[in-house]
Amino acid sequence: MKEFFIKIKIADRTYSLKIKPEDEEILRQAAKAIENKLKLRQEQMRINDKQDLLAMVAFDAEVEKLKEQKANEHINKSIDTINNQLNNMLDEF
Repeated sequence: MKEFFIKIKIADRTYSLKIKPEDEEILRQAAKAIENKLKLRQEQMRINDKQDLLAMVAFDAEVEKLKEQKANEHINKSIDTINNQLNNMLDEF
């Protein structure tokens, strides 16, 4: 499908993005989630500076991503261990 432009507002600024139609919903959800996180951080920290709020939201997102990566690594190691055990059991037959 053909790409088109949408406007996304984050931290009182509007951004025009050229997107694929199938990406529109997720991009709008992402923008809304960022706006919600900005509002929450603003209430928690009582900070009005948009750059500080954006920095904290970006920091939170990176921490969350790294935690998920670590959890995924643990899951993948567990899966590898189980696969190795199954392969060893099959090799014995």
